Amino acid sequence: MIYVTVEFFFFHDARQRISAVFFSCLLLVLSFIALRASFQYFPKVSFLKNLPVLSQATLRPTVSLDDTLNYEARQDVQTRTSWNAPIIWELMFDPNFYDKEHLEAKTTVALTVFAVGRYLDAYLNTFLTSAEKHFMVGLPVTFYVFTDQPEKVPNITLAPRRHLKVIKVERYSRWQDISMMRMKTISEIIEKELRHNFNYVFCLDVDQEFKGRFGSEALGESVAVLHVYYYKLPKTQFTYDRNPKSKAYMTEGDYYYHAAVFGGSCDKVKALADYCYLNTMEDKLNNVEALWHDESHLNKYFWLNKPSRILSSEYCFDPLIHYKTEVIVPRLVWAPKQYAKLRT
Repeated sequence: MIYVTVEFFFFHDARQRISAVFFSCLLLVLSFIALRASFQYFPKVSFLKNLPVLSQATLRPTVSLDDTLNYEARQDVQTRTSWNAPIIWELMFDPNFYDKEHLEAKTTVALTVFAVGRYLDAYLNTFLTSAEKHFMVGLPVTFYVFTDQPEKVPNITLAPRRHLKVIKVERYSRWQDISMMRMKTISEIIEKELRHNFNYVFCLDVDQEFKGRFGSEALGESVAVLHVYYYKLPKTQFTYDRNPKSKAYMTEGDYYYHAAVFGGSCDKVKALADYCYLNTMEDKLNNVEALWHDESHLNKYFWLNKPSRILSSEYCFDPLIHYKTEVIVPRLVWAPKQYAKLRT
């Protein structure tokens, strides 16, 4: 067509010029018809329809709760591990912000506790009533009490969306076996029930009392607590199991963790419980018993599988220690021990 247009200017005869103009117009019309017809063979695509729809939730910036932690608020203690996990102390977090986010996320929590033999009479009522007052207040919580005497479990008043479930377990002759076999029971209840109904599970010893907030700031994928007697001592004084014959054997570690409190997502806690139980059973086959039973195996597990969150000794405190000034708010404290009476 360009060729025809150019040639038009070289025609000197009028009839030739008229013929050239007519021929050019005819080509234009035919080209337009051909172009229009060709579109019928292309699929009709709505480009706007295929663009992603950005909802308000998509547009809202995603901020990790732990990004709001003030690690500089406590200069007197370590607030972060070498693998960048937070160590939770008072003044580091905004409790209202954590609660608001978990309430909006509809977070659910299970708490397991074993009250076997004389431990039920001595500690369970105080444990449950104080837990109802301070543990994950405002969130849906179910307390799972494992006991050999279900009929003696106290009937406490619970807030809405908070429940108590009692499960009967066998009573072993030795308190060491009770302590160690709880890992098997925890694994079984997670597999059977908890993993389908709860986001997190915490496992606590019964001989403790809640004294202050033990809230949503403690929630994480894999949660350990610093043992109050060891967090300031040199690692050489940590009471890891030093027996090479035991599966709990350790020559080094990061911290010394207390088995009286641990938690996390259901999958992570089940993995910990399975590890401790299987290694305890292997030790038994070899006539070996770890120095501090399930606690020794728990420390080995957390050495190999770093916790994503560590709770300070505020979350498991011994009130008989008067020199631990770093603990501003004792949240969960040891009840007076009655080992001679209760472990007979």
